Amino acid sequence: MTELQLPSIAYGALAPTLIMLGAAVIGVLVEAFAPRRLRHPVQLTLALLAVLAALTMVVLNADERLITMGGAIAVDGPTLFLQGAILVLAAVALLLIGERAVERGGAFVAQAAVTADSPEDRRQAEGQNGATEVYPLTTFAIGGMLIFVAANDLLTMFIALEVFSLPLYLLCALARRRRLLSQEAALKYFMLGAYASAFFLFGVALIYGFTAGLPNRPAGVDFATVNAAVADSTASQVLLFAGMALIAIGLLFKAAAAPFHVWTPDVYQGAPTPVTSFMAACTKVAAFGALLRVFHVAFEGARWNFTPVLGVVAVLTMLVGAVLAVTQTDIKRLLAYSSIANAGYLLVGVLAPGRDGLSGTMFYLVAYGFSVLAAFAVVTLVRDADGEATHLSRWAGLGRRSPFFAAVFTFILLAFAGIPLTSGFMSKVAVFGPAIDGGQTWLVIAGVLTSMVLAFPYLRVVVMMWLSEPGESTPTVTVPGGLTSAALVIGVLATLVLGVAPAPLLDLTAGAAEFVR
Repeated sequence: MTELQLPSIAYGALAPTLIMLGAAVIGVLVEAFAPRRLRHPVQLTLALLAVLAALTMVVLNADERLITMGGAIAVDGPTLFLQGAILVLAAVALLLIGERAVERGGAFVAQAAVTADSPEDRRQAEGQNGATEVYPLTTFAIGGMLIFVAANDLLTMFIALEVFSLPLYLLCALARRRRLLSQEAALKYFMLGAYASAFFLFGVALIYGFTAGLPNRPAGVDFATVNAAVADSTASQVLLFAGMALIAIGLLFKAAAAPFHVWTPDVYQGAPTPVTSFMAACTKVAAFGALLRVFHVAFEGARWNFTPVLGVVAVLTMLVGAVLAVTQTDIKRLLAYSSIANAGYLLVGVLAPGRDGLSGTMFYLVAYGFSVLAAFAVVTLVRDADGEATHLSRWAGLGRRSPFFAAVFTFILLAFAGIPLTSGFMSKVAVFGPAIDGGQTWLVIAGVLTSMVLAFPYLRVVVMMWLSEPGESTPTVTVPGGLTSAALVIGVLATLVLGVAPAPLLDLTAGAAEFVR
């Protein structure tokens, strides 16, 4: 009788994920047993401490290069860099969430129940607006993202996909003032996400059948087995290509790439704005981290087959995002289509061969994450009596009413447009350069042309803010407290620093751009 051997587990390498998932479980217990008036400060402190502790472990693991848990988890340069990026961006997003612990008009309003003047006012605020469940949901999502970028087999990747997707579906429904719009967005996201997950899982089944069809080889969906099977000319190419296509659908849905992007504008508009910022920054990192590992490790031997198809997807994504952004009249939907276009630019980096493409994509993810967090931070501040003023007509003349914040938002939009001395310019250089070197010049040409188109809606907002006269409906910018200000400062400074002095981060990404196999 064969003795069962348990897989060896490197708990130190898994510590960031274990910390986040442990904090999420503790957050659920806090939600169940802590007094309502204490939940917000306790939950926010717990979430931030967990993120900082996990980030510390990522830094301490900087030299780790191993595969653990029976081949299910890979800890290498890209894993650690992307986990660090997710945690840093999540910390900034938590500042926005923490400023607005309960929802009013599409964003959370902090301390409404905690600082009420009387017990009656406090009970009313608690009964109508309590939303501290946002913290354990967010930490569960972060934990799933950390597993997602480290997954070394397709089943582990699917489990991680569900771990971080299910909390996001719930987070999108937490808007109370715009309840119907928020719940509609969450339902659309859930339904389409369920289909995408089904495609991914069916693709995993086909890849298992693909590896099982090889003689004298064990079947499996770990990346080493899949890569070896791809290199075997006797394997069934039908199963390989069908499985690759279905897995790509599941991943491209999370990346908001066309034609799997249709959920993005509605969800960005309907979800609470701090949740939207978390999704726009962290989910993008997780999705492209998984894409990089799948196509650079598992299916590396089929590069010549999938590059043309993904190239067409990249061009379509850039085109859809740029053209439809021009027609938008809501600032959150405009940023959603901007996110779609940026997914296309990131796909250019994914398709660029070699370490330079991997390095440039990781740089782009970090730079875009900080910029989009800063953009949504400004959106949460432009408010009137009804909540956030997201219609573009309401932003006309904002430069006269609140010149400082209009200038900040102008800088962020210029970064999105790729103007020099901003992180947006360096990001495009980082992905377009390796693509040209790798013979993907047609993708770069499409990227440059769509960038020119996409600059128009950005500049239109700038013109509206500065050259239009403020009307009676033009809101002012209100700063509720220090957390949103801190998030905005961090995002703007990162956008500036990565534009004028990108070398340290580029060196870091270059050193991390090597997968363990």
